[in-house]
Order: sequence, then C-alpha cells, then structure tokens
Amino acid sequence: MPRRNRPARRMVPQDSKYHSPTVQEFVNRMMQRGKKSTAAGIMYDALTLVESRSKRQPIEVLDQALGNVAPQVEVKPRRVGGANYQVPVEVPPERRLSLAMRWLLAAARARAGKSMAEKLAGELLDAANGQGAAMKKREEVHKMAEANRAFAHYRW
Repeated sequence: MPRRNRPARRMVPQDSKYHSPTVQEFVNRMMQRGKKSTAAGIMYDALTLVESRSKRQPIEVLDQALGNVAPQVEVKPRRVGGANYQVPVEVPPERRLSLAMRWLLAAARARAGKSMAEKLAGELLDAANGQGAAMKKREEVHKMAEANRAFAHYRW
C-alpha cells in the first residue's frame, strides 16, 4: 500500500567554507560511518585541487560537473499484463542531483591509487569537461531510455 502523503523535504544547511548547500549535501553523501569532518576535509581538499588545476572557481566546476552528469531521463520497470517493460521517464530535479552526486562519488572511488581528494578532484574536472566514468554512466542511462522509447506510452 502506498504512503498517504510524502514527508516534507528537509533543507540542507550551507557548508562553513563555501556557504553552499550543494557542497554540504555532497559531504553528507560522501560521509562513511558518520565521519562528517573527515568527509568535509576530503571535499575541501578536492575543491582546492580543482581550483589549482583548472584556475576557475571550485564551486563553478562542481556545479558544471553535476549539471553534466545529471540524467534527463531514466528507465523504470512497469508491469503490464504479465510482462515487465522498461519505461523511460523524466527524472525529477531532486533525484537528478542525487544521482549525479552518487555517480560522481562511485566513479571517484573506483579510480586507481592516490588519495580520495585527488580522485574526487580528477573526477570533478573530467565531468566538468564532459568526460570520465560518471559521464559514461549518464550516457548508458540515456541510451537505455532511448532504446526503450517505444514503451513511453506506458508511463503512469
């Protein structure tokens, strides 16, 4: 049985250094075992590396990377008459950002060697330039949606 109503979306406070809710949300997603200060340190180190490598504002690069990686459409399974169809649906803005952050972190963690700050900085720069594993993931999702466009009329 579905929920009667959705709980209100909580607002994420701004982070202390860049005064950006996006950075704070990224830190929260990066955090493991409740170690927020460690996650924040890694994030700030990564943003410092991004600034030194790209000679641009780190928040600008972060926003561009998230914008590039965020998917426009995804597929959701829908059961129709005993068969499951992968139906392409548009991604809501909150989920778009959430997926982008998740994919960037997964891609950074999967990179070889070096510190997490260096891996994250590299992935952010790659994503801002339209490259990297996170961008590849987005392209796969878009291809899947495009391939299943025939089932778009099953949207709910």
